[in-house]
Amino acid sequence: MTIGIVIQARMGSTRLPGKVLRDIGGRPLLAHVVERLGRLRHEVRVVVATSTKVQDDDIASWCRCRGVECFRGSEGDVLDRYWRCTEQCGFEHVVRLTADNPFTDIEELDRLLALHLSGHYDYSHSFGQMPLGVGAEVFSREALAKSHAQGHKPNHREHVNEYIEEVPEDFRIARLVVPAAKVAPLLRLTVDTLEDWQRACRLVGARPDCQLETEEAIRLCSRFA
Repeated sequence: MTIGIVIQARMGSTRLPGKVLRDIGGRPLLAHVVERLGRLRHEVRVVVATSTKVQDDDIASWCRCRGVECFRGSEGDVLDRYWRCTEQCGFEHVVRLTADNPFTDIEELDRLLALHLSGHYDYSHSFGQMPLGVGAEVFSREALAKSHAQGHKPNHREHVNEYIEEVPEDFRIARLVVPAAKVAPLLRLTVDTLEDWQRACRLVGARPDCQLETEEAIRLCSRFA
């Protein structure tokens, strides 16, 4: 069984341009995302999926220099980028992550994968409970194929999961329940603004080894406030 972790990345952020290669604790943001995945228990293949635009050549170059697999596709049609990456790599299940989330909860991602695979689900996620940017989602190959074939609205193409969310009756969906100590849905641990980046820098400064756990991040952010 081939499980792919596809990390969506592009340089063209409007609120924080170039953020995916912006320095946090001496390493680019993207490096934190990739390196954190080394703690997963499940066997996975990691691919950074960026666009074919010239502005994203720096992402492809970063991947090439560090031996990280890179796929390039449409910038605006993200669903197409994910589906073509899935086809090319032969993934049976795909974890969708984004390059602006350096604090993915690896323990809960392992639990999410176990839930998804054991229950033979089409789509599984851990959103709406932990801090924003910490959760993840998993698609079966068949769910991505169906979304790609039938999701024609602009929001379906831009947001990989929105076709599934609009017709949940057509899919077997699971939601992982996380421990109470990790529940903090109003806390931002993503990097989308300058304030987010500053918060991430403080957190990485506290644990520069990519080992920061969600509970510790919640406690540290309460001290920052």
